[in-house]
Amino acid sequence: MYIVSACLAGVKCRYDGKDNTYEKVKALVEEGKAVIVCPEVFGDLPIPRKPCEIVKDKEGNERVLTKEGKDCTEAFQRGALKTLEIAKVLGAQEAILKAKSPSCGCGKIYNGEFNRTLIERDGLTARLLKENGIKVYTEEEFDSLS
Repeated sequence: MYIVSACLAGVKCRYDGKDNTYEKVKALVEEGKAVIVCPEVFGDLPIPRKPCEIVKDKEGNERVLTKEGKDCTEAFQRGALKTLEIAKVLGAQEAILKAKSPSCGCGKIYNGEFNRTLIERDGLTARLLKENGIKVYTEEEFDSLS
């Protein structure tokens, strides 16, 4: 059983109210092989919402901020924890999450300067899942495996 980013399965839950439908992921859900999750919605963030990126302060602490500086860190953390709880209940050992997202991004996310530059780092949910032994793929990585 996989957990998958809801936006990849066609749910309009992205920050801009759109989806990122990825047919192979949508098919897994339709076949009953995957359960959808959206950490940002689980964290009680609205749809639509301001885009966020992970920003490191001078002390190296990470905060999830909008471009205008609103701190959404607690909502992102809450959503990551709820996603992990769901994965544990399901016994999910693998996740397919949306690339580049401050929640779901795996391997590369935006750099926190809102200039579309990618850096090597995981989003909060991807990191938490990995720390708990769950294998995390982006939709691109999953595509190359299947």
